[in-house]
Amino acid sequence: MTDLEPAAAAATPPRPQEWAWATVGAPIGPLGIAATPRGLLQVIFRAGAEETEAAVAGLTRRMGTGPASGPCAAREILDLASAELAAYFAGHRETFSVPLDWSLISGFNRRVLRELAAGVPYGTAVSYQDLADRVGERGAARAVGVAMGSNPLPVVVPCHRVIESNGGLGGFGGGLEIKRALLSLEGVLPEPLF
Repeated sequence: MTDLEPAAAAATPPRPQEWAWATVGAPIGPLGIAATPRGLLQVIFRAGAEETEAAVAGLTRRMGTGPASGPCAAREILDLASAELAAYFAGHRETFSVPLDWSLISGFNRRVLRELAAGVPYGTAVSYQDLADRVGERGAARAVGVAMGSNPLPVVVPCHRVIESNGGLGGFGGGLEIKRALLSLEGVLPEPLF
């Protein structure tokens, strides 16, 4: 083995993985969604041209290829996710059945997000500290906040349902106006007056 072999191995591009991308309309603004044949991979807020270009470029690097343009298994996942998101925003769906591809997240963050997805239902909220306690990490409220900020699947994995222990909204990667809108949709907060 020469000194060049480890560097060459590190520079090897990822094995191409099938994935697809779509932009869907929502009352909170356009959402960019990506999927693999395993499940929904990513959701981004405010999916305008610039945000979409950046997200697709990042996923292209990560997945080793660009998004599929024709019919494929990943596109079927996108179709299901689009339909479920539309029903959610119309007030006709409280849970998501679309499979999730957790490959963009790992470790503590994945544990926290899986607990959030499974254990914090529509119309409820949980504090950062309560969520830390649920995954056996007492005192890790700030780390839970970091996990929420790294959530690649917002709305579907409902990080908007995580609030401060004192009832404050806390932060939100999509912006507090979107967090308020999602919590209002679910009846956790009253509808804004204007």
